[in-house]
Amino acid sequence: MASAIRSCLAITSHFKTLSIHTQSCSSQSHLRPLESFKFSSNLSHSSFSKACVKFTTIRSLHFRAITCKLKISGRQQEAEGNKPSSISKNILISDQQTPAPPLVEDGATPESEEAPSSRSFNEWPVVGLLKRLPRRVLAILSNLPLAIGEMFFVAVLMALATVIDQEENLDYYIQKYPEDHPILGFFNWRWVVTLGFDHMFSSPIFLGALALLAASLMACTYTTQIPMVKVARRWSFLQSAEAISKQEFSEKLQRASIQDLGIILMGAGYEVFLKGPCLYAFKGLAGRFAPIGVHLAMLLIMVGGTLSATGSFKGSVTVPQGLNFVMGDVLSPGGFLSTPTEAFNTEVHVNKFSMDYYDSGEVRQFRSDLSLYDLDGKEVLRKTISVNDPLRYGGITIYQTDWSFSALQILKDDEGPFNLAMAPLQINGDKKLYGTFLPVGGADSPKVKGISMLARDLQSIVLYDQEGKFVGVRRPNSNLPIEIDGTKIVILDAIGSTGLQLKTDPGVPIVYAGFGALMLTTCVSFLSHSQIWALQDGTMVVVGGKTNRAKVEFPNELNRLLDRVPELVEPSRKQFESSG
Repeated sequence: MASAIRSCLAITSHFKTLSIHTQSCSSQSHLRPLESFKFSSNLSHSSFSKACVKFTTIRSLHFRAITCKLKISGRQQEAEGNKPSSISKNILISDQQTPAPPLVEDGATPESEEAPSSRSFNEWPVVGLLKRLPRRVLAILSNLPLAIGEMFFVAVLMALATVIDQEENLDYYIQKYPEDHPILGFFNWRWVVTLGFDHMFSSPIFLGALALLAASLMACTYTTQIPMVKVARRWSFLQSAEAISKQEFSEKLQRASIQDLGIILMGAGYEVFLKGPCLYAFKGLAGRFAPIGVHLAMLLIMVGGTLSATGSFKGSVTVPQGLNFVMGDVLSPGGFLSTPTEAFNTEVHVNKFSMDYYDSGEVRQFRSDLSLYDLDGKEVLRKTISVNDPLRYGGITIYQTDWSFSALQILKDDEGPFNLAMAPLQINGDKKLYGTFLPVGGADSPKVKGISMLARDLQSIVLYDQEGKFVGVRRPNSNLPIEIDGTKIVILDAIGSTGLQLKTDPGVPIVYAGFGALMLTTCVSFLSHSQIWALQDGTMVVVGGKTNRAKVEFPNELNRLLDRVPELVEPSRKQFESSG
């Protein structure tokens, strides 16, 4: 074998004397195979087969690669162990006088190199699997049916959260979903608690579904949307009339100029590019970016919702007028990302609680005058809040959500004032009812009797005697006395309690930003990305175009633009002679 290769290399010294016409292999239309050359050697047959001479640059040296086909005689074939009779080798022939590489017998190892003891690291099966794994994962996650299924599953979980009351105590779910009367024959309170449906939006199932949906959106953006944008941004000139005619819309303009067409397209809002006789124009590229924006907006919404569910604090409290509380004592963490701030040490004082009423006597609005104090006792903020008008301080929002009747302040036989605690009474319906009791008589009496007082709101008090008979109605602060069973009573004031809800939600700004971006990018996605190609063929202009949207409107628009292209008029012979 070595002798065969030496015979092939022997012709390199005579290479320049051979009249070989070399041509580039890149243009097959002008490629002409080389003539076959015979030469004598110690081989039985050796010849150059018809091949293409290639030029390659290696270390600034120009080499010609020639394919040499060696035919080995029968004796040598038997000596070589019945190997194939035709062996192809590539020989690099340098234009410069550089020494040829040393020849090595088959199976031998060069002195400067050692045979590898093991396979390369990249050839290990595990390494190849790890290299292919990301592509396979991306292909699975970017699957459209999978993404639709994920969105449907998230929607089902959100619908369940509206049916199952959230953040209730365990006894509530035991009574609502008992084991002896399960829904659909199997669903009871154990399913609710085990699967975390009592706090759906922070449950592992819901968060896992959101994470999987977010991964699908990112995979789709990376594998589909971004490559489409890259392709759309390229200037692609079509240099054949046949290719332009295959577009969705095509037309031929007789006796027209491609420069005039470009000017008209620019006036219609197209970006126009000219290269020789070729034209490329487009508009509405923002429509190609819009799907990426939609995906990013959805990711923002999911990130904000997850942060709200796992990083928020919330709590509620009912505080009588004139008392205070500390924010941190009311707020409870909502998830593992919940982190308290310095604002949790702020003290809230209820200065006054008041209510407004309709003419019918129904409650119209209730308000709380609140003051915030820091650790040094300094008032940092004061505001009167009401329903739909909360107070915000240090990332904490205080909402006016409810009200209650705390105490009734009275005078008894011109003594006092006395504060009688008002207790809520359970009745049917949504209306509230509060009541209190004023004992009358000695403490040693075997039967305690007294005066009963009932109220539905803070504007009037209904009084009953010891026998439970109606006596009269008095308004607080009216200072009108009423005598019941020999006891004189004056209603001084009705002290209400404000129902407040405190909440920190760090994800709200992100969710709002996501919804804003979603509305904007959804509108932008309706923009059509239109592309137009044109080719000047003599005095004729071949025009073609396509669009991803507005399939009906695009041909009409393009026809209107083409009608505005002026027609080229050749000067008459008389005009030519007069100008000459």
